[in-house]
Amino acid sequence: MSGDPAHPSVRSAPGARPTDAERVRSVLAAAHSMTVVTDGFRTEVRHLDGTDVLGRLHLHPAAPAAGSPLAHRERPAIRLEFTDIAPTPVRDRVRARVTLLGRLLTPYAEAGTGDSTCVEYGRVILETADGFSRIDLDELDRACPDPLAPYEAGMLTHLLDDHPDLVTLLLRLVEPLPTAAVRRALPVAMDRYGITLRLEERRRHHDVRLAFPSPLDHVEQSGAQIQALFSAARRRSHRNTLPA
Repeated sequence: MSGDPAHPSVRSAPGARPTDAERVRSVLAAAHSMTVVTDGFRTEVRHLDGTDVLGRLHLHPAAPAAGSPLAHRERPAIRLEFTDIAPTPVRDRVRARVTLLGRLLTPYAEAGTGDSTCVEYGRVILETADGFSRIDLDELDRACPDPLAPYEAGMLTHLLDDHPDLVTLLLRLVEPLPTAAVRRALPVAMDRYGITLRLEERRRHHDVRLAFPSPLDHVEQSGAQIQALFSAARRRSHRNTLPA
């Protein structure tokens, strides 16, 4: 599986990582577009502006099975599709896909109208390189978006465009050390627990997670945690000349 660029292996440093429900909430919070399928029509909505979809979409528990079958059939099915794309020019930029299935309880209102839409919750499916997982409504309600989710794209592109030398510096923290087969290293993700780098070889790639000293609670804490990683990298005795 690690040899297939479409299914990169993941080497993780010790430490926590977001739960599947948290990943879904983060994708929804940072989404700038989505695909809506209802009443046989497929609509691309591209003006979400990074506002949390769940602020406009109210999810309700499914009606008991003993409820009226006719009333259930009269509720149009709705499908919302989201694609999480890496903001940096890495190989295989799709990081995750989220699909929300349910039935409309109120007429669908396109994002930006100021109206909310009530949906009877069916299920949410998260697809990543690790496979598929299903998240129930209780899990989704308990989870919170990652505090970095709305800012992650800007932070990663700033790091890569303005400080490529620091990306190379972070390679000193990778264990085991990257080999000469690695042609390029790019930041591919950042969350409250750390930074993920994608190491690209000629025909394959894999990801490595570099954990922050402690998880973040607010985006304002990110500067100190990132600097702590840079300081730890500088303390490493070995040098690395891989391209950034």
